[in-house]
Amino acid sequence: MSNARRLCMAAMFTAAALAGAADSGLRALIPSIEAELVAAHGETERARARRGLEQAAAFWRAEDGDAAAFRAFALAGFAGDRAARATLLGRFETLLEQIDGHLNKLSLELKRQADLDLGPLMPYDEVFAAYDPGAHLADDFFANKLAFVVLLNFPVTTLDERLADGARWTRSDWAETKLAERFAKRVPAAVNLAIAAASAAADRYIAQYNIWMHHVLDERGARLFPPGLRLLSHWNLRDEIKACYGLPDTAAALAKQRLIQRVMERIVTQTIPAAVIDNPHVDWTPATNAVAAAAVKDSGEPPPAALAVSGAPEPDTRFAVLLDCFRAVRKADPYSPAAPTHIARRFLEDRQIPEARVKAMLEAVVGSPLVAQVAKRIAARLGRPLEPFDIWYHGFKPRGAHTEAELDTIVAARYPDADAFARDLPQLLLKLGFSAERARFLADRIEIDPARGSGHAWGAAMRSEKAHLRTRIGAGGMDYKGFNIAVHELGHNVEQVFSLNCVDHTLLAGVPNTAFTEAMAFVFQRRDLELLGLARPGPKDEALLALNDFWMTCEIAAVGLVDMAVWHWMYDHPEATPAALKEAVLAAAKEVWNRCYAPVFGVRDVPILAIYSHMIHSFLYLPDYAIGHLIAHQVEEHIARAGAVGPEVERMTVTGAIAPDLWMRKATGAPVGADALLAAAKRALEQLDE
Repeated sequence: MSNARRLCMAAMFTAAALAGAADSGLRALIPSIEAELVAAHGETERARARRGLEQAAAFWRAEDGDAAAFRAFALAGFAGDRAARATLLGRFETLLEQIDGHLNKLSLELKRQADLDLGPLMPYDEVFAAYDPGAHLADDFFANKLAFVVLLNFPVTTLDERLADGARWTRSDWAETKLAERFAKRVPAAVNLAIAAASAAADRYIAQYNIWMHHVLDERGARLFPPGLRLLSHWNLRDEIKACYGLPDTAAALAKQRLIQRVMERIVTQTIPAAVIDNPHVDWTPATNAVAAAAVKDSGEPPPAALAVSGAPEPDTRFAVLLDCFRAVRKADPYSPAAPTHIARRFLEDRQIPEARVKAMLEAVVGSPLVAQVAKRIAARLGRPLEPFDIWYHGFKPRGAHTEAELDTIVAARYPDADAFARDLPQLLLKLGFSAERARFLADRIEIDPARGSGHAWGAAMRSEKAHLRTRIGAGGMDYKGFNIAVHELGHNVEQVFSLNCVDHTLLAGVPNTAFTEAMAFVFQRRDLELLGLARPGPKDEALLALNDFWMTCEIAAVGLVDMAVWHWMYDHPEATPAALKEAVLAAAKEVWNRCYAPVFGVRDVPILAIYSHMIHSFLYLPDYAIGHLIAHQVEEHIARAGAVGPEVERMTVTGAIAPDLWMRKATGAPVGADALLAAAKRALEQLDE
């Protein structure tokens, strides 16, 4: 990194610093301290000394000491040569791994009852789940001056700088940058705790948002779904729509899909009766919204003595939860000088891709003429005009000769519980091309847990701990949906294990952003049938898979655009009510639908793009899925040229958390973008027309 650029960066950082963070007297003192440091350590350290002093001063407050205290700290805390800086970096790296690792382990345990299917939740379980044991860490590090030691000695870089210069940096340069990023904000513990509490409350709300489908009736009062089927919104509802494409009775499948779409619309419009949420003791007809005491019993639990049988709607709870999340994260805005909104932090800090570029990538997919071409092919395969739920069309993916029910039977026999899946993990990894040694290495570092919700992956933060794979496993064993999710989460876990345990600097543990770990998960998930030994795609199947990738990316890209629009609306209307937010979300969902899908589907004002639960509890996460699909396709094309999944995934993931485009160039030879997916979809259409 050039001295000129570092000085420019320091000036930019200082200009963005918190108002009043350092008074004019302190700033006036910086030149004299700089001169003393140069006298002690040489002219070569001048630019670094000036930058470090400016960075530290930007966060120094009255409670940290007066000007004399700042001077004494700076003279004592400056690492004046390369060897001293290397020692400093190594010490922080070693100890932060231990701190982060143990805090992560504590969080895992505090959320165990809430996250895992271990029986009923008690009120105190929710309190434990909401507690963030690391909330005071930043406060403590500023109070004891360790944060200032980092700011004094290592560069707080801008995104523009990382994008422009990152390719020329050493691995140590990147480690220094990642260390400094940790202290580029001074967010009070109370704010961190408020964010954690809002997140935990949203997680609880979503984790228990189940619909008992045997009690959902069509217009004729018929029960279209089997007893005991309990689907979590949105994941399981969406996946049930996907599963219906594999049913031999197409008329019955269509009826089920239409009914699920009605359920989704009731959820997002908040016209769903509150009484039907996770309640097997009432019957519900979405077409009329009529609610009655259940005429059949399938839950195994007796109805409560005071069973509420009412059609009263859920009182905009979905949007009240989202507002609570928004208001919590907004509390961090005044303490983030370089990224003063959650939107800015998500794109500039978390994704390290400017929002405008992300939006352009998503728009390139949903605005492609290929959308209409692929939709026409789907309609031909279905033998009917498309309906809104066909945004989740799943018929391109090879299923071999097996129906969803048959796949459920196969999976349940193989994996009756979490332990069975854990025992089979080395074999699954062998099938993905990992050596026996690497398969065992990975399996020994991944623990399988039964999830209360749909499932998720939880990585470790120190090398002595395991990653956790959570998936829903019913009383009758794992079903195919659960297996599909488990394979997805396995991709996350493999990335998490390699990028922590095999990276050269633990400060670089992980991947550039969550889209990259989603990409690894998609690469694994794509091979779920292969892992069951049921299908291995041929050339035609590969073309169909390319169309499947394109169609899935179209859908989730549209959802990502809705998520982005909603967050901008909330910032423009910070005092909004849940009712007003609901109307805004529905308007955003309809606008994106009308622009992207109405010309193809022939129907306007469809709200189902707002069904994703991530929109409520994941704080502007959804664009990562679309970017993840783009990255996954680039990775898939590279793997097709290079060989087996396992060795290539390991090679890529040990690169660590550097800039996204730099990571992608090292992994595949090209930056992140939509071109590869669009080209593959075009080739697939041409190939299938031959």
